[in-house]
Amino acid sequence: MTVRKISHLRYLGIAMPNFEEEAEFFTKHWGLSEVHRENDTLWLGVDGSPEPFQIRIRKGEKRIDLIGFGAASKEDVDALHAELVGKGVQIVHEPKDLTQFGGGYGFRFFDIDGRTLEVSTGVELKESRKIGEREPVPVKLSHVVVNTSNLAATTQWYIDHLDFAISDTLTHPHMGEMMHFMRCNPAHHSMAIVQGPHHSLHHVSFEMRGIEEWMRGSGKILRAGYRMVWGPGRHNAGDNTFAYFIDPAGNTVEYTTELHTIEDEDAWHPSKFDITQVSTQDQWGTANLMSEFVARESFNDVDKGLFVAPPV
Repeated sequence: MTVRKISHLRYLGIAMPNFEEEAEFFTKHWGLSEVHRENDTLWLGVDGSPEPFQIRIRKGEKRIDLIGFGAASKEDVDALHAELVGKGVQIVHEPKDLTQFGGGYGFRFFDIDGRTLEVSTGVELKESRKIGEREPVPVKLSHVVVNTSNLAATTQWYIDHLDFAISDTLTHPHMGEMMHFMRCNPAHHSMAIVQGPHHSLHHVSFEMRGIEEWMRGSGKILRAGYRMVWGPGRHNAGDNTFAYFIDPAGNTVEYTTELHTIEDEDAWHPSKFDITQVSTQDQWGTANLMSEFVARESFNDVDKGLFVAPPV
């Protein structure tokens, strides 16, 4: 069993100019709960998860503020920090007691593209509950996907510096490798990296309890008047279901369920799936075809926060 210093994906922090509109979307429609609000920053949690929050929204110019990962101990946090310093990674702040909502002990740094990352441990866990049958709300944050203009370099950075591993890859017969699904624990992917025209948020995904809850949740979002840009279907890589929607700020957000778990890493061999094959994108054949229009939606706006640490 592979033991990594990063244990799991903890949260995504974003800044959006339409702050209240985004807050209403995620709380009234998407199924997240407001757990803390301070000035122009809102922390949103998933009722089924003990993590203090999974999404943080700050009022400001549209950008990824940071991607937060968990670690098992202070020793792991300190050891990873020392490794990254030794490899010349630009550190935003040293390991310390964190003062934002949820607390904990951790540090922040920039990845190769300039995104701010955080690794922390010892956060103040909140009370969680079991999500009921047919309840159309998320169980947890599943994964975050980013666009990069240099897929090979960005992927290798996460392998070399954070010990992520490639689970599977999407390829194109003429354009080569297009997307890597990356894991830091047995989940098939907690992060994925996509070849795009620029650095940006591709999508953020939330796990539902099961197929029934995933379908009911998707229907709830459709009835609220939001557009499903792609789905419903089941991917080949990861074997998870998908239903992608566009939030009020133009970000792609996903409901998913039944993501594959890799129990034996030594026995796992990454596959390469040709994206020109319809079954690669949707095993069921129920989703609309992946098209240039769908791809453009997920390219999103250029991230304005690269190599600029968020104020919170």
